[in-house]
Amino acid sequence: MDLRGAIGPAVSDGFVRALEDANRAGAALFVVRLDTPGGLDKSMRVMIQAILDSRVPVATYVSPSGSRAASAGTYLLYASHVAAMAPATNLGAATPVQLGGGGAPSPAGDGAEPQADDKVEDNASALRRKQVNDAVAYIRGLAELRGRNADWAERAVREAVSLTATEAQAQQVIDLVAPDLDALLARLDGFTVRDGDAERTLALTDYRLVELEPDWRTRFLAVITNPSIAYILMLVGIYGLILEFSNPGFGIPGVLGAICLLLALYALQMLPVSYVGLGLILLGIGLMVAEGLSPSFGVLGVGGAVALVIGSIMLMDTDLPAFRVAVPVIAAVGVGSLALTGLTVRLAFKAHGRPVVTGGDTLIGQDAVAANDFGPDGNGQVRAAGELWRATTDEAVLEGETVTIRRRDGLTLHVSRKGDKP
Repeated sequence: MDLRGAIGPAVSDGFVRALEDANRAGAALFVVRLDTPGGLDKSMRVMIQAILDSRVPVATYVSPSGSRAASAGTYLLYASHVAAMAPATNLGAATPVQLGGGGAPSPAGDGAEPQADDKVEDNASALRRKQVNDAVAYIRGLAELRGRNADWAERAVREAVSLTATEAQAQQVIDLVAPDLDALLARLDGFTVRDGDAERTLALTDYRLVELEPDWRTRFLAVITNPSIAYILMLVGIYGLILEFSNPGFGIPGVLGAICLLLALYALQMLPVSYVGLGLILLGIGLMVAEGLSPSFGVLGVGGAVALVIGSIMLMDTDLPAFRVAVPVIAAVGVGSLALTGLTVRLAFKAHGRPVVTGGDTLIGQDAVAANDFGPDGNGQVRAAGELWRATTDEAVLEGETVTIRRRDGLTLHVSRKGDKP
């Protein structure tokens, strides 16, 4: 099985299911050709647990030449029953990438009282030490299980050191250096692997090699667990549901939005999501929807766009580039949100300058017909817009005479003879 690129939920899922198939088939050996810059801690640990539980020996082979097993890849090598590398490959740099921000320690000066910022830095440093110490204990445990160099493993975590294939073999970090897969399998025939206190000898005579390709599920997971794709699916889902609720009965936005939102939620629960970032995204969308429903001439819309962009940047709680939302995607969403806000504000100003077209105030300036004689001393009635209204005037008006409506006080119209100045 080939594992290329960053280790994430899709890679982890495909690996575990493939290893389970190998166990069910009673394979003699499961070989992983590895080339990775690292990946997510959760996904890596799931893979290592599968290796430790496997009845079939697992050989991790960093290949072809020029490949690497950095960060999470180093842990996988240490966990495997057989660790092998091709010439001109390297491993190491296994220091865990800091999650959720934080900074380096910043001690107070001589005799100075610790300030609030120092306490924040101390908390971040303590969290960092916990992460590093946990990673050290984890990889040392794997090294002791497989009988490999535990001291160098600790340096790889604490100091981010790396080794070439030849150096790794010399320091007992790996078992073999082989130029290709055939040479590796030839050397592993009769090789003794260690599993804790137990040992077993590999028998690889007359083997049949089965190449495993990613199935549809792995490919599908690889697409939707891409942070940028999951982010877009979430936005499409939310906007689709908003459109459906604002215009019920159409159907397509609601169905599409529900599907996209469920896919996004499924993908996001596999990824290192920051709930603060997610909350800012939801707040931003809510403010922009409020701008559309009750225009504030840009205040809510601009604030919503800013919250959406900041939340999008913070959404993935990791510094690994492969598992962050792409900056061009965030920029496109931000520009689109501002454009939508600008359009909403423009329409609001345009509507604000138009004459009133609904309600009783639309009668002002229109003609009406007197339904009876009346003057300044009495109330009369006029017909306007197909209805009979109470009316007052400052001059005598005769029945059937056309008058002009000058103002409205509740249900009473103030009129004057047509042509008279108001």
